Amino acid sequence: MTMRRGAAFCLLLSLSLVLLGFVQAKPNYKDALAKSLLFFHGQRSGRLPASQRVSWRSDSGLSDGFSAHVDLTGGYYDAGDNVKFNFPMAFTTTMLSWSSLEYGKRMGPELANARAAIRWATDYLLKCATATPGKLYVGVGDPNVDHKCWERPEDMDTSRTVYSVSASSPGSDVAGETAAALAAASMVFRKVDSKYSGLLLRTARKVFQFAMQYQGAYSDSLGSAVCPFYCSYSGYKDELLWGAAWMFRATNEMSYYKIVKSMGADNQPDLFSWDNKYAGAHVLLSRRALLNNDKNFEQFEGAAENFMCRILPNSPYKTTQYTQGGLMYKLPESNLQYVTAITFLLTTYAKYMKSTKHTFNCGNLLVTPNSLLYVAKRQVDYILGENPIGMSYMVGFGPNFPKRIHHRGSSLPSLTSHPQAIGCDGGFQPFFYSANPNPNILTGAIVGGPNQNDGYPDQRSDYSHSEPATYITAAMVGPLSYFAGTLN
Repeated sequence: MTMRRGAAFCLLLSLSLVLLGFVQAKPNYKDALAKSLLFFHGQRSGRLPASQRVSWRSDSGLSDGFSAHVDLTGGYYDAGDNVKFNFPMAFTTTMLSWSSLEYGKRMGPELANARAAIRWATDYLLKCATATPGKLYVGVGDPNVDHKCWERPEDMDTSRTVYSVSASSPGSDVAGETAAALAAASMVFRKVDSKYSGLLLRTARKVFQFAMQYQGAYSDSLGSAVCPFYCSYSGYKDELLWGAAWMFRATNEMSYYKIVKSMGADNQPDLFSWDNKYAGAHVLLSRRALLNNDKNFEQFEGAAENFMCRILPNSPYKTTQYTQGGLMYKLPESNLQYVTAITFLLTTYAKYMKSTKHTFNCGNLLVTPNSLLYVAKRQVDYILGENPIGMSYMVGFGPNFPKRIHHRGSSLPSLTSHPQAIGCDGGFQPFFYSANPNPNILTGAIVGGPNQNDGYPDQRSDYSHSEPATYITAAMVGPLSYFAGTLN
């Protein structure tokens, strides 16, 4: 009888703890990984193939490039609007490629979906780089006009202005990132499609040469077409380092090594994003120091570890805030873009450390691979719902997720359910201003995230928190692959 009472008490206690939220099931990282890659189908521009898996989307942007007499169809809409900004799109592509290179063996069947997501972008970036000699096309759609409309991409009737950089209007930042994307992707396809891989690398060489030869920021050349949306706030030197690092990894050629060494590791910020690539370049280059024991790359190893010391919550050199619920908090607008990108660097550097049993110190704090992985897992789990309000910030994952995301296609009825065109102003009332949930679920989208008090109002108009973006989700693919392959 005593044993039965004890068992009953334990059962009641367990149920109470579950109800109170103290005991939570481990997130299904494999499911989250699959959904993160499905998201890219919802962001596609161009003619959609039979393999399209987000059924409420249809063909769009089929005349992109027409005004410049070139074909610039394809690629991705960056976030909740209908503009193709190549700077963040190329970064998205680089991060998806890096994820596939580092974690492909842990992705299982999702590796094929990752390759498809990369190729949808690289097919477009190849067009942008090769359509007109001496020019790199860097965007389609006037953001200032587009943002005044609330219409489906399938109905777009706004100006599809084409933007480019050239010798007289340079853009080393967007060119450096495009070269990085093409070089990284060339390695992803090397064993599965050598012809395509070769084309990617040959194009990357030309684009990187252009970035180096005609130096300047694309923000200065294009002004309000890219600012304030995707201004190159950090300048273009970080993209030259990042581009050279990827060119070196793809080719192992001394010319790129010399560029990397000449740029050094003096710039050491405490974030990583579509704009600021220094920390990513340092972690990428530190791989040579740790895995190959190459002393020539020790300065980048040191820079990577200084970065980690500024992120870790127990480090005496910490410059990173954390919310009460445990989320890294960098900036108020779209904070999760920094969380996912930094988390990628934490898991990747931990992976390098584990393979060589490496440790380092932040002052008197000993840092092991598990020190980094603990923080990385905490961020991933928070995004997937283990937070004070039990909200998953990945749409379609878990029982409670954002229902009113700032996203035109998601918030407006699909062509199937509403075949009549919805014009520029037609989407605001009754759709944008509606309190109803979005009719189309953009599965796998990660929104901008909660505020510094771990709150999330779930309002469509609150774009700083409710808008998803390709680069937020792209950076999450690596950590999800790591934990899916390790813990699930």
